[in-house]
Amino acid sequence: MPQPTHKLTPLAALLALALAGCNSVQHQTLNAEGVAYYKQGAYQQAAGKFQEAIAKRPDLGDGYYNLAAAMHQSGVRFNRPDDLKQAEVLYNQALERSPDHVECYRGLAVLLNETGRRDASYRLLNNWAVASPQNPNPHIELARLLEESSRPQDAEQQLVQALTINPSDARALAALGRLRDEAGDHLQALQNYQRSLDVNRHQPQVAARVATLQSAGGSAATLATGAGGTRMANQWQAPSGPARY
Repeated sequence: MPQPTHKLTPLAALLALALAGCNSVQHQTLNAEGVAYYKQGAYQQAAGKFQEAIAKRPDLGDGYYNLAAAMHQSGVRFNRPDDLKQAEVLYNQALERSPDHVECYRGLAVLLNETGRRDASYRLLNNWAVASPQNPNPHIELARLLEESSRPQDAEQQLVQALTINPSDARALAALGRLRDEAGDHLQALQNYQRSLDVNRHQPQVAARVATLQSAGGSAATLATGAGGTRMANQWQAPSGPARY
């Protein structure tokens, strides 16, 4: 006797598609509401919205990342070790669903570093680089970690590697420019900054530093002080929080 095939009828398939679309919209809405709470510093309320978003689309990594970011901030701001532990679990759950989630890798690396596990941060990012050999982002994040460890030459090598993979990566170009700027190689820094702006014009700090370098006219003293212009801020920051919705 033939076994049932369990195929959806056309109507059932349309209903399933509509339900998936409805859940996706609700997922985005709940994430947006959570982000609003997060920006107010209301991390527990934000977490509640992100949990609801996950329930709507448990297959997407963004909800897990957003919840992890909220728990991470709650743990740091209010000295709640259990929140930090939960954030670590959630970061890993996000990466299971979105293996190249840049913000998630950055958040997890920062958390590991904050909890005294810098070696684990290096392993995390090195493993990402091995798993995604055509992705420049692992090398950019490794450069951040290396610079924070006072290893600027190693950081520069990672950025060069990122640019070998993608010569037009705006983040890598800007970060390499800043490293060379700090080292006093202003001509090369200017070239890196300009290439970065050619790729992405929406970088006000980079544009301001380019203007300073250009107006300085080669004066070493003026370049070192920034001539009253905006000196490049450190690009390596902890995640600013959930921004995916």
